[in-house]
Amino acid sequence: MADNNNQNQVKIELRPEVAQGEYSNLAMINHSSSEFVIDFAHMLPIAPPQIFSRVIMAPEHAKRLLYALQENIARYEKEFGEIKLPQAPAPQGGLTAMPFGTGKA
Repeated sequence: MADNNNQNQVKIELRPEVAQGEYSNLAMINHSSSEFVIDFAHMLPIAPPQIFSRVIMAPEHAKRLLYALQENIARYEKEFGEIKLPQAPAPQGGLTAMPFGTGKA
């Protein structure tokens, strides 16, 4: 009987310049009927946010990403404890995950 596991494996290449990663503490998400657009940025209190990466994906892939994140967060919290979020007002429209306040009183 043939081993079907090798047929289902995909070789993924990780270039060194990508492997070092980018730090992001801000994600902005928008969508149309055919795609989701996720912009990743650095946001510091002393400088305006800088977008460094944009990921565009089909709605089906966005939902798969949601499920994968939920599963990984559950595993993380099982091992390290609950991830606590500071009590902050929910963003208007729910489009942005911001690490800092807006500066408005």
